[in-house]
Amino acid sequence: MPRFTKDGKVRSETLPSTLQRSDEKAQDTFAATLDAAEEQYGDGERARRTAFASLKHGFEKVGDHWEPKDEKGPSDAQAAGHGAEGGRTAGGVDANASRKHLYELARKLDVPGRSTMSKAELVDALQKANARETRKAREG
Repeated sequence: MPRFTKDGKVRSETLPSTLQRSDEKAQDTFAATLDAAEEQYGDGERARRTAFASLKHGFEKVGDHWEPKDEKGPSDAQAAGHGAEGGRTAGGVDANASRKHLYELARKLDVPGRSTMSKAELVDALQKANARETRKAREG
């Protein structure tokens, strides 16, 4: 099934569930990049990783959906190319954002103990909170 309708809109049912709950720009970014990556690399994991990498430059995962970032750019060392040899990603959390921004997201997601956490601890806690919110959204 094609990802786009004849009038150029993304068919949301062709997207991952977190993107189905995201705005149109996030959906368009992912779908267009995935189409181009599939032409380049074929259908598979490499194309999906490329699409998510593109998405993470302009969006960050907040709970069960993606929201635009204040500033575009790589979200973690892996996305910046510094962890290209199998480094870990931050799972959609903008690890390059300020501690203040990460704290505000943690407050929004009601992460316990956030006020005493370091920046790295906030990133880890946000990854877990995002995964929890995504699971809840998929279940109900």
